[in-house]
Amino acid sequence: MIGKVIGAYVGDKIAKQTSVGIGGAGGAALGVIAATALRRLSLPAMIALGAGGYLAKRLTEKKAAQPQAPEVPAKPAKAAKKSRAKAA
Repeated sequence: MIGKVIGAYVGDKIAKQTSVGIGGAGGAALGVIAATALRRLSLPAMIALGAGGYLAKRLTEKKAAQPQAPEVPAKPAKAAKKSRAKAA
């Protein structure tokens, strides 16, 4: 029982800090579900879940840190020749 209360409290606090759109009650429900799921997982499954989450976080941060190349709109070659001919 105390585990569900702690899970609900932690889930509520995490939901308020994220910008995913989950409210406090939704976060509390996810916290209870997460606490129940963690209780049923084996130790290797918990380690794999934690490592997978860490790798996913690292990949998203690495992708966000890469500079984005600005896109330059290209004109078709025929349109460029026509505009030069009209200008002359």
